[in-house]
Order: sequence, then structure tokens, then C-alpha cells
Amino acid sequence: MNSQTVVMPRLGEDMQHGMIVEWLKKEGERIEKGDILLRVETGKVTVDVEARVAGALSKILAPVRSEIPVGDPICIMELEAT
Repeated sequence: MNSQTVVMPRLGEDMQHGMIVEWLKKEGERIEKGDILLRVETGKVTVDVEARVAGALSKILAPVRSEIPVGDPICIMELEAT
């Protein structure tokens, strides 16, 4: 399996960082593309962040209530073989 680092997405044009409100998946849990991984607060709204790939959540790098700059790593996913 290959791994992929997931970064804090830019959820708005002026977004510089986001706060992780809640992880909806746990380490080791299998994830389908489109599943909601976590909720991020951008200062204006709370947004559900979906998985862009299928696989398993290998490691959470950013804990709940942490403020993460856009583009910084938040978790690592083990990708399914294609």
C-alpha cells in the first residue's frame, strides 16, 4: 500500500488556517472516497471535509482543537491498491 499525506484544505478564498473541531474517523478505520473525515472551523463556518481517496486512516497528525495553517499535514492515509 502507498500512503498519502492529507493537508488542511483551503475552504475559502481568504482562509489562512482552520481549527479541527472533530475527527469523524479513527486511526485504522477504513474510509471510502467521499466519507467525511473531519470537521473544520474556518472562523466563519464549520465545514465537513471529505476523503478524496479510499483507504485507511493511518495516523492523525493534528488533534482536535488545533489550529492548522492551510497546506500543513493533518493526517496520513494508506491508499488502496489500484
